[in-house]
Amino acid sequence: MNLDKIENPNFIKELNQDELKDLANDIRQFIIKNVSKTGGHFSSNLGIVELTIALHYVFDSPKDKMIFDVGHQSYVHKILTGRAKDFNTLRQFNGLSGFQKRYESEHDCWEAGHSSTAISAGTGMAIARDLNHQNGEIICIVGDAAIMSGESFEALNYLGSINSKVIVILNDNEMSISKNVGGLSNFFSKIRMSTRYRKARDNYAKILGRNKFGNIIYQKTKKIKDYVKEDVIEDNIFGEFGLDYIGPVDGHDFNDLIEALNMAKQMTHSVVVHVHTIKGKGYSLAEKDHEGRYHGVSPFDYHVGIIKNNTEIQSWSAIVTSHIQNFMRQDEDIVVITPAMTYGSCLNEVFKEFPQRCFDVGIAEEHAMTFAAGLSNAGKKPYITIYSSFLQRAYDQINHDIARMNLPCLIGVDRAGLVGPDGDTHHGVFDISFLSSIPNIVMMTPCDAYEAKCMINTAFNHFDKPYILRFPKGSVQNINVGFKQEIEIGTWDKIIYSTDNFLTIITYDIKVLEVKKMIKDNNLHVNLINARFIKPMDITMLHQLYNDKQKLIIYETDIMIGSLGTMIAYYYSNNHMSMDIDYFGINDHYTPQGSIETLLDYEHININDLYELIKEKYEERKS
Repeated sequence: MNLDKIENPNFIKELNQDELKDLANDIRQFIIKNVSKTGGHFSSNLGIVELTIALHYVFDSPKDKMIFDVGHQSYVHKILTGRAKDFNTLRQFNGLSGFQKRYESEHDCWEAGHSSTAISAGTGMAIARDLNHQNGEIICIVGDAAIMSGESFEALNYLGSINSKVIVILNDNEMSISKNVGGLSNFFSKIRMSTRYRKARDNYAKILGRNKFGNIIYQKTKKIKDYVKEDVIEDNIFGEFGLDYIGPVDGHDFNDLIEALNMAKQMTHSVVVHVHTIKGKGYSLAEKDHEGRYHGVSPFDYHVGIIKNNTEIQSWSAIVTSHIQNFMRQDEDIVVITPAMTYGSCLNEVFKEFPQRCFDVGIAEEHAMTFAAGLSNAGKKPYITIYSSFLQRAYDQINHDIARMNLPCLIGVDRAGLVGPDGDTHHGVFDISFLSSIPNIVMMTPCDAYEAKCMINTAFNHFDKPYILRFPKGSVQNINVGFKQEIEIGTWDKIIYSTDNFLTIITYDIKVLEVKKMIKDNNLHVNLINARFIKPMDITMLHQLYNDKQKLIIYETDIMIGSLGTMIAYYYSNNHMSMDIDYFGINDHYTPQGSIETLLDYEHININDLYELIKEKYEERKS
């Protein structure tokens, strides 16, 4: 089938099962070839092909609402709803989003970049449907371990207490990004056996039912088998919530899928359909991947697979983690915590070396942070790393459970700043704004690997308060640093400074080196300050800038409200110190997807925009 010609999913209902299998194969090959070119979420979409086709076979979108949790598993849904022709623009500026987007299609009724929102949203939409006396099913497709997060359980608990109907599809692929963890994962492992049990039972009955003697044996053993079925399948957690349960269902068998979905459709109350799928189905390297390398991919040659580069240029995550690992070898009190980001935060080797001191708590940022607080309170030295865009889920825990009690810890804020193709749900541009108002914290943002390691040293050598280390996505030159080099808390660094210059740029992180290069390449007589501590600020240097009558440019690429620039402006204003200040930053809106360079241009915060403002300041000075 030419997938580019699909306009809507109605055609699926006319296909027989052989044709559905052919369609699944076509879509799987399409995803492998296209996503390997553009990058995107790979394994989860290969695993959900048959399930998504079956959903559109049984239900009628957009009348029936399909909510994908998390949104990155919606590629097959996009293909079946007429967007295959746009896949060459996937995750590019003004292109097809890697998540459900309401503006893209009437078939996208919800948007999510993180996990565990589908059942809550679906419950709200179901109640609204009933209040409006409307028809239509609400189907929540919950995958990549999103069911294990607290919000999913809160929603299930409420859903079981009301009459409004929601169909929850549990897409159980045994994985979140990497291998699932926890008691609920163990429960699913147990209950998953019943898929094999059911097929074995059917074969057993069929074989023994061929003659009279076989029937006698079958009847004698049936009670034992029924007891096993009841214990393994029917006594499950969803029944405790007051929800019906169907499954487990083979997520790659159209006959089983369609039968189960039709059964769920006919019910008059909420039901969980437990579907067992294989993450990465159809691409052997992804099927065998238990670390998460094929979860979200950059462009790669699918004939060869992802090749690991061994160079001195390493990711920021790897640089930070390797230094933490070195510290752990000399300090047995250091422990590491991650909410299901073992691979993304480059923690695999640390987990292998220190399995008793490393904890993957699953997709549970709130629990992860208070868990870290408990460890700290008991005398351990926790390092917890969370992506910036996911950290906002743990704001209350940082504020109330860590900072308020001034519990020492090191929080790594990974993927800080603009992240590019994942778009508005993933840009890490808010963490400075929502953390800067919290008392007791120290917020550090290094410009290179040397500063990053010195800041880790500062945190672990003192370990007297909550330290926050924010670092971007991308790579950096590795530099060897011992354990003794530190940076005095709250001090900024004069990269370029002369009182003969009238203009000073204040910036932080990798922008320091970018601005330094721009100044030198253009032979500009401009001062440059590395504001490596967002909090506390270098008050001594702020006063020196005031006394030296400097005009300031605060150059940031994060959200402007609550930024370093606003904190500097407040300090000067509160102390009645008049300063001439210009600001760069993202205005009061969400930034779309696209390459980072494209987005810097879009927001008018590129290094060239800074250069143009400097030239304007020179012209003003002359006039």
